[in-house]
Amino acid sequence: MKATALLLALSTLLLGACAAKMSKDECRTVDWRTVGYEDGVAGQPGDRIGEHRRACAEYGVTPDLNAYLAGRTAGLREYCQPHNGYRAGANGYTYFDTCPADLAEAFEIAYDEGRALYVRERRVTDTERQIEDRRREIRRLEDRVAESAFDVIDTTSTAEERTQAVLDTKQAAERIGRLKVEITELEQERARYHFDYARLRADLKRVRVGLQDYLVPQRAQPRDPVPLADDYV
Repeated sequence: MKATALLLALSTLLLGACAAKMSKDECRTVDWRTVGYEDGVAGQPGDRIGEHRRACAEYGVTPDLNAYLAGRTAGLREYCQPHNGYRAGANGYTYFDTCPADLAEAFEIAYDEGRALYVRERRVTDTERQIEDRRREIRRLEDRVAESAFDVIDTTSTAEERTQAVLDTKQAAERIGRLKVEITELEQERARYHFDYARLRADLKRVRVGLQDYLVPQRAQPRDPVPLADDYV
């Protein structure tokens, strides 16, 4: 179980590291069942074997497909559990439709739930970034207004320079007004998606622990329930 969690956490990194192909020694000495298991337990796509085949072809080595597939099948059965599906979705990992039919439905339901949480978190993060971008622009424009005001009152400024300064001030003020409206709209949008994710994750962990204790009881006597941090009704 620990190996599954670790490989799942690293799956995105592994998928992005395809260029690090197998070496000559690895191709010649590797246990292809182990390779298949590792790919399966990390949720790698089915065409991963093709990358191994191309890498090893340079050294005249052909992967043992039967051993690889046997290992991958075993790895996928360990990977395709609902808690892994939820974790993959919540972390934004891609699901490659790899789970066997008897495990796919529960895994995909959990994955979709985790993915929904990931999307909400991303929306909040993206909205906060847009708000901060506009606030930075407002600060720049306010500095420009201050500079233009100085040009207006500067006795050494020409009439043309004063006219341009007044125009710049007007344009900056109008832009600041539009940015403030946009910030208000973005703050309203953020409020629709905002949620106490840390509290939700803690409550989900308590629920999972409770279910695990129910399915695999550690002791016969009951214990006091742990209250949730929030109300989800």
